[in-house]
Amino acid sequence: MIRIRILILSAIPVFVFSLPVFGFFDDIRLSSYAQKQQIHEIIAMLQPKLDKGDTLNPLQIYLLAASYTSTRDYRKALMTIDIMQKQIDRGERTYLGSDFTVYPQILRGGIYLGQGDFLKSIAEGDLAYRLLHENGREKQNFYTSQLIEIYDFLGVAHALAGHQTEAQKIAGALQKVSITVMNGPPKYSALARIYMALKEYDKALTAIRNPSARVTGFITAFYDQTFQEIPKLYILSKSLYETSNLPEARQGYDQLLRHPQIGQIGGIYWIVLCDRAKIALSEGQKSMAEDLLKKAVQVIEQQRSSINTEAGRIGFVGDKQDAYAQLIDLLLSDKRYPEAFAYVERSKARALVDLLSSQKNIPVRGENVQRLKMNLNQMAEAESELAAVSSAANRESQNKTRSVLLTLKKELGEKAPETAALVTVQAPSTTDIQKLIGSDETLLEYYSTGRNWYVFVLSPSSVAVYKLTTDDLAKDVHDFRKMITLNASESYKARAEALYRQLFAFVEPSIKTRKLIIVPHGALHYLPFCALAQGGNYLIDRYSIRTLPSASVLSFLKARTGQPRTGRSLILGNPKLDDPKYDLQFAQAEALAVGAILPNSKVLLRSEATKTNFMAESSQFSIIHLAVHGTFDPDKPLDSSLLLSGDKVSDGLLTSADLYRLSLHADLVVLSACETALGKVASGDDVIGFTRGFLYAGAGSLISSLWQVDDQATHDLMVDFYSNRKTMPKDESLRQAQIKVKQKYPHPFYWAAFLLTGNAL
Repeated sequence: MIRIRILILSAIPVFVFSLPVFGFFDDIRLSSYAQKQQIHEIIAMLQPKLDKGDTLNPLQIYLLAASYTSTRDYRKALMTIDIMQKQIDRGERTYLGSDFTVYPQILRGGIYLGQGDFLKSIAEGDLAYRLLHENGREKQNFYTSQLIEIYDFLGVAHALAGHQTEAQKIAGALQKVSITVMNGPPKYSALARIYMALKEYDKALTAIRNPSARVTGFITAFYDQTFQEIPKLYILSKSLYETSNLPEARQGYDQLLRHPQIGQIGGIYWIVLCDRAKIALSEGQKSMAEDLLKKAVQVIEQQRSSINTEAGRIGFVGDKQDAYAQLIDLLLSDKRYPEAFAYVERSKARALVDLLSSQKNIPVRGENVQRLKMNLNQMAEAESELAAVSSAANRESQNKTRSVLLTLKKELGEKAPETAALVTVQAPSTTDIQKLIGSDETLLEYYSTGRNWYVFVLSPSSVAVYKLTTDDLAKDVHDFRKMITLNASESYKARAEALYRQLFAFVEPSIKTRKLIIVPHGALHYLPFCALAQGGNYLIDRYSIRTLPSASVLSFLKARTGQPRTGRSLILGNPKLDDPKYDLQFAQAEALAVGAILPNSKVLLRSEATKTNFMAESSQFSIIHLAVHGTFDPDKPLDSSLLLSGDKVSDGLLTSADLYRLSLHADLVVLSACETALGKVASGDDVIGFTRGFLYAGAGSLISSLWQVDDQATHDLMVDFYSNRKTMPKDESLRQAQIKVKQKYPHPFYWAAFLLTGNAL
């Protein structure tokens, strides 16, 4: 069982040691359970009383909340914490001389820290510290214990939030806290966690090796001597590894991997596997490293958003994508290109699951929707049960639950693959993806492991990989975009040719088609590939280009090809935003011009171009065209929005998050707005922005922009695009429209911003 104090920070306070002397019989038994980490016994003893409507005393309600937190049943933990808070608000804040005022904040702070919501954790910590120093609480018996617990999660939260100075101050204050034999272990464990979060591993190592960090003497009688050491041994081993003490780190990691319960702590387990694999590689044990990395990926993919909870509390939130990157580097070194490509796609699938893990009410697509919704609910319950740390008696039950979960995932993947891709890692094989590439197309998928950049070149019959030579590709892309958007400058030309040499020149001889599918990675999502140049000739002069967020999306797009369409078009333009500076004169003219070209069009302008109308009617149209303003929020990408007119029902902001609740039947969505192709690029690289949202909502393809576009040039380009569509596929229609605008406005600022994502037909 997990030792609550070490793993979740806000744990069983020291005062429970006094209860066998001063408490009642039930509380004596509870304190014994708590110190021996018999958490399920605490829940079994207290929850039935709560269910019957009995009132639990402050200690009991605290122990119940802490136990649920320890088992990672956060829903029940927060409900129990709310009950505790209400008791405190009624004045029931002390029990047997101990003041419980700060424990709701301590418990919530630990939960928020584990969930990665560092600012919420900091807010709870600040409030707990303030409450602890009010009304003379600093004179109560357990002030020091509570102060250590607050400093513990508050210091880690500040460090992980990037507040280095604040975290250092807290570590300094914690160093000065006077301790007793009871407070030594939590103090130095807390210091080690804060220094780990600050990546000051030498100091973490010093703290965890401090003699006062050890549980010694009569105190050991109250603890599970085996399992209490897992978090401490992890901190020690990780610190040894990061300070290049590899033999000692190897011994510690091997000891952790042998522990029968390490598998229940997924957030630590995969990091241990990954670091142990790196040690194996450094010792020339390549086969062992591969096995460990594949196991790490398996652990990562078995869990959803709970994966970071334990490691976050300990002070180290690992980058799950590092496990994929290490494995991909290893496979590529052996020239196992198809297998490496499959793991690239799995890494993108994992990133999407992470980024959407907080989304609620995602619509289900497929037959028998009610059955699939029930499937999702059952999956959520099973994942919650498996995320909880189980007792030995519950192990058989968890094995059955794991089997049920695998069955549910398989059914969801078969019946609703697009929905499955948002909640589980679903990636087709490399061979399956190759079958979806047209004979007249070549797929280029770029990927960075953090150490190396690669490009995979796929045709229906071959897979090749090239290693890129680049020093700082992200900076090069940033500089190129900056030069383009300064549309009076010609400085972009040298950068366009340099990026062509870095990204394309060495693969071009192997490309035998005039159609390209490009799957970017990292900063390349923001790169206008069509504007890369060789001797003044742009890629757009030679190739039709479409992009994809991942190659796996091809399987969903293929399924949509040939679906019945209404043949109708919905066009929204120049919404009324109650501020003249937001008026888009050419957008209104564009909307009217597009409406004249497309048959069966419905054009909504000004006050009619509302979010309410869009949400109500968008599912009825084959083409949707939005000539509106768009904004991109890099910190909260799901809050990025298209600015439509407000009304009595809505403020008019159509957010990226809204799209995951839509059900469209559109073959094409055109976003003739500013920066609509942008999204948050996560470490796993699945871009959450309008592109992924509209594709999931049901769109077959999307045209969007990479920067704030010129109104007149956009109008001309869009009119030409729709005119071309009468005789050309979408990729060639866009290419020809861009070439025509380029003839009038040679600078790429005017024509290179727009890109096609999705189907080309």
